[in-house]
Amino acid sequence: MVMKKILRDLFRIEKNPRKNLFAMEWVIMIYLLFTSGMILLNYTHLDNPQAMITYRVQVIAITAALYIVYRLIPCRFTRVVRVVVQLSLLTWWYPDTYELNKLFPNLDHVFAQWEQSLFGCQPALLFSQAVTNPIVTELLDLGYASYYPLIALVCFYYFFCRYQEFQRCAFIVTASFFLYYVIFIFVPVAGPTFYYQAVGVDEIAKGIFPNLHDYFRYHNECMPTPGYTDGIFYHLVEGAKAAGERPTAAFPSSHVGITVVLLLLAWHSGSRRLFYFVIPLFILMFFATVYIQAHYAVDTIAGLITGILFYYLFFFISGKMIERG
Repeated sequence: MVMKKILRDLFRIEKNPRKNLFAMEWVIMIYLLFTSGMILLNYTHLDNPQAMITYRVQVIAITAALYIVYRLIPCRFTRVVRVVVQLSLLTWWYPDTYELNKLFPNLDHVFAQWEQSLFGCQPALLFSQAVTNPIVTELLDLGYASYYPLIALVCFYYFFCRYQEFQRCAFIVTASFFLYYVIFIFVPVAGPTFYYQAVGVDEIAKGIFPNLHDYFRYHNECMPTPGYTDGIFYHLVEGAKAAGERPTAAFPSSHVGITVVLLLLAWHSGSRRLFYFVIPLFILMFFATVYIQAHYAVDTIAGLITGILFYYLFFFISGKMIERG
């Protein structure tokens, strides 16, 4: 009976289907047009401008096709397909920031120096050397690997349990992602795993942080991931790095920031079970980003702060959009 009701709700034709793009799709189109302008203005300075433009045309075509399908069959199922497809494309937009931020001078030497001044050491270096217990390292890798499953969990919870706010949830998550991507373009920081590999751990330990200029335009070698190399979650993290990791997007930590957004969305949902499920994964994520050397400690702190700011900013904006219909 429950399954029948779910299926009936999924495919029930809406009486007043939305005629315009969803809020999250407008965010994607705005980002797409903005970055397309950057590509065209810097066409001869980019390595793969044709591929970048081609992908953007494909995204427009996919968005248009999903819109047409929804207009032909306006129901919850075609709504959620539109959202899921766009969220799945976030994994492509991430390495795209690398192609654009190569236009600007690398700033890792600045952030490594800030790290040294604030903490008197490099936490990403010492943390990975100090923590060797397989159980602890697997838990940290679990936290990091939970990133995309957590996004799916919170969004689908809203879809099935708080449907009236599902589009709001999708908008907040998507808008937060793309605001991070804009920052990553203009604040090019590769992160410790790339910077330490390029400079050398011995030099980093001595407090030597040279300016590498455009080094990461031509090199993307990173440090081996610390941890229990036979662990399940270790291999998940390694697989994610191999699939899409680039010397980009270190500051602020979007892993931490988006997880904060998800935590606040879980609280807003009214489900304390969901909230208490997300909390330990958020804590593991916060420390894991430094442990696996993906981020400087200042990146994670900035991720925490910006995650809170982005959530309330886009929650407020979505509220105004709801008021206007």
